[in-house]
Amino acid sequence: MWIAIVIVLLIILAIPVIRSAPGLNELKCMEIADVDFKRLRDGTFEGRFKGTKDSFRDVSVEVKVSSGAVTKIKVKRDALDKIKQRAEAKNAAVASSLFEKVIKEQSLKVDTVSGATLTCKAHLKAVENALEKAKIKE
Repeated sequence: MWIAIVIVLLIILAIPVIRSAPGLNELKCMEIADVDFKRLRDGTFEGRFKGTKDSFRDVSVEVKVSSGAVTKIKVKRDALDKIKQRAEAKNAAVASSLFEKVIKEQSLKVDTVSGATLTCKAHLKAVENALEKAKIKE
């Protein structure tokens, strides 16, 4: 009897992990483009990352470009918002650290925060999408 209860509980606990696996694989395999930061026009640009497999790590950011350089990145909708109370402080620190690196290096080719690689990739993809809108057209 107890074995059956334990098995049922394990199955119930495994369902969220199984359901999120395709989205996790999508992020693991996702490449971040090497945007030429020297070819950006000034302004504020919004970028989003919306996963095709699930919406677990959907992100929306606002990127400010001034004098041809990224000067500010603001999160409008954070990855993992659905579990906000647990993740809010951690995500704010992750995004802040990540965005500081992007601004300092003026590049998306920065190291991700240890333990938050997939969340960082979602944020970087949103920034990349914003910068695609900021590119100077030839």
